[in-house]
Amino acid sequence: MIDQIQKRILEEVADLHTVPEGAYNIRANGASAGRNTTANIDIVSKTDVSGIDIRIKPGTKHESVHIPVVLSESGIKETVYNDFYIGEDSDIVIVAGCGIHNCGNQDSEHDGIHRFYVGKNAKVKYVEKHYGEGDGNGKRILNPGTEVYMEEGSSMEMEMVQIKGVDSTIRTTVAELAAGARLVVRERLLTHGSQQAVSDYVVRLNGADASADVVSRSVAKDDSYQKFDSQIVGNAKCSGHTECDAIIMGNAKIVAVPQLEANNIDAALIHEAAIGKIAGEQIIKLMTLGLTEEEAEAQIVNGFLK
Repeated sequence: MIDQIQKRILEEVADLHTVPEGAYNIRANGASAGRNTTANIDIVSKTDVSGIDIRIKPGTKHESVHIPVVLSESGIKETVYNDFYIGEDSDIVIVAGCGIHNCGNQDSEHDGIHRFYVGKNAKVKYVEKHYGEGDGNGKRILNPGTEVYMEEGSSMEMEMVQIKGVDSTIRTTVAELAAGARLVVRERLLTHGSQQAVSDYVVRLNGADASADVVSRSVAKDDSYQKFDSQIVGNAKCSGHTECDAIIMGNAKIVAVPQLEANNIDAALIHEAAIGKIAGEQIIKLMTLGLTEEEAEAQIVNGFLK
């Protein structure tokens, strides 16, 4: 059964207000709290490690898979392995995410390892949201690992969001793209207090006309620390772009490390990075409309991270 705390967290990480339509697997405090399969999407528990296999039949269109995780007990630490096998010519949405409610003194940690095997000409939209809350001294720790293997002509759009309450996170993403494959990543990140967040991307463009666009927008407040490390490797005629756009506030620290590696004369690769504070004139303009300085800052940050 899902309690009220867990329901609220599910709303935060997966926009779930009721049981989702289509295929889903809900995990709460280390155990399955609900599962549904469809004629085209099968979900099976692994037998060797904790996790699930999600198999999507070729040609599946306009279906969704929800696999949220909720931790509402202090002291839980788990590593979960989820593998997605996405058939050729599919067009699907996958919604993941983890929320931690920790009111205890022990750390709670979820490390989710997601592997995607995207078939030829398949299209995937993947949404991953992380959220933390609770007034205990125990930390809320999330270390997601993502591996993406894209066959010819496939495309994947990844929305990676972490806006509140996660004390420590190391997010690693590795992608391998065949000819004509296309990967788009949009990361949005907010840290505050003494939180730490590291994002590490490695994208290898192995086939002709493969392309990648990896963009991070982040805000670091108070004494928090962020590092964005993005590497694009062009091994064929391809195009790649990586960008970090960040706002720094208080005593925060931000490190941006864009890397490009061209191993082919027709590899066209671009990187951009910008870190700065909120412009004073932006604050003043909003204050003339009746907002306090704090409200003006919040308005700017919210707009930046949308």
